[in-house]
Amino acid sequence: MGVLKKLAGETAIYGLSTILARMINFFFVPIYTRILTVGEYGSYSEVMSYIAVLQVILLLGLETGCFRFANKVEDPSKPFGTALLTVLWVSLIFFVSLWLFSDSIASVMGYGGYGKMIVYTGGILALDSVAAIFFARLRFQQRAFKFAIFKTIKILSELGFNLLLFFVVPGYLVSHPGSVLLNFIPAVPDFSYIIFAVFLSCVVCTLLFLPDIFKMKIAFSKPLLRQMMVYSIPLMIAGLPGILNESLDRVLFRFLAPDGAVWRADLGEYQAAVKLAVIMNLFIQMFRYAAEPFFFSRGKNKELLAKVMEYFTAFCMLIFLGVTMYMDIIGLILGKDFRGALGTVPFMLLSYMILGMLFNVSMWYKLSGATRYAINITLAGLAVTVVINVAFMPLFSYWASVAAHLLSCLVMLLYSTWLGNRHYYIPYKWGRICRYIICGLVLFAVSVVLQEVFGFARMSLVKLGTNTVLIFAYMAFAYKMIKKDIHYEGKDC
Repeated sequence: MGVLKKLAGETAIYGLSTILARMINFFFVPIYTRILTVGEYGSYSEVMSYIAVLQVILLLGLETGCFRFANKVEDPSKPFGTALLTVLWVSLIFFVSLWLFSDSIASVMGYGGYGKMIVYTGGILALDSVAAIFFARLRFQQRAFKFAIFKTIKILSELGFNLLLFFVVPGYLVSHPGSVLLNFIPAVPDFSYIIFAVFLSCVVCTLLFLPDIFKMKIAFSKPLLRQMMVYSIPLMIAGLPGILNESLDRVLFRFLAPDGAVWRADLGEYQAAVKLAVIMNLFIQMFRYAAEPFFFSRGKNKELLAKVMEYFTAFCMLIFLGVTMYMDIIGLILGKDFRGALGTVPFMLLSYMILGMLFNVSMWYKLSGATRYAINITLAGLAVTVVINVAFMPLFSYWASVAAHLLSCLVMLLYSTWLGNRHYYIPYKWGRICRYIICGLVLFAVSVVLQEVFGFARMSLVKLGTNTVLIFAYMAFAYKMIKKDIHYEGKDC
């Protein structure tokens, strides 16, 4: 149980910056959904979807590859140096390409006059990709506090730039119509302000790593790069399902929205609702930062991996109930025009939870080195995502996206589990895991039925009190289940 406590502690430290980032996202959602139109918020969501997908591609999977090879070579700095130089050159070429053709790209996308936004997008991708290698190095060195501090500074700088741009700069530009700032941003606040704020925060983050750049032993090894690419490229492809499950629908909206619908408005409404499911995604990201190096160092203890999976699922269902049971209150975060898609939140929470379970299950091919199987798992998930969105988005708009998220994650989880059982068996206790999920879903269904039968007023004390009792019922159930594992005290589990 001691190593599990260490994992929990590292998860908490890594999670500090992640929590802060999500809190700031929550902080800005009511601002964005009250200053921007639904369509402008949809445009912002579309641009960020491209950034999310391209970040995975530009990293080439080398972030995880560094962990693998740093544990196998005598000089751990060599894999990080090789990865850094590779990502640097790829990112630089990509940035220059976007810069040269920025106006043309903006016009093709329907954002004529927003060429600078394309340049900022390229800058975000290039700077973040390089910074990711440095952050991976901090994780390998178990320098969790420095990791959290740098992440926090980046997040706070983004917060500061957003506040300045939306609440200070517009007034300044009115009184200074010839300001040099107009060379970078439009005079009237719009979605491009958000992209510019993110870009500036990436510049700040890069400056933070300058001392590390000068101190780091940067050595490039071509033979090592070949080995790393063979291992990492499949991981890069395997990293796409989670990102595509979040992002592909945003890309497809402009092409597949129902006839007569304003696709940017539908997308903005849907993405605002998805923000409310971010708590689940937050925990998964926190867990991933700490769990990946943890699993690589203790991967031979398969019983430990199974136990982590069980506790992970139990906590995810608690998050699910916490958000859905208090949706009437949490939904007030959004502006009035953005609340039409709140019904999608429970399904998105479950999708994120299954994606987190997939991360746990997929450790089998990372630990065994059989990363080639990641491609098959990815293709299965992508097939579900594409088919459902293409077939049903013209009929059901964002509800098709919700179904695609959920079913794609489920297919990948089942497929990865089946392959893992054949090639690198880990003794997951699926009966116990399913009990947590079933218990949570039953209590959620009870809440919905009670609402329909008794017609509780929104945010009434009776409704909130009833839902609170149901949450405590789940906690009591989970405690009873976990209590049986007290026997692991004193063992290396």
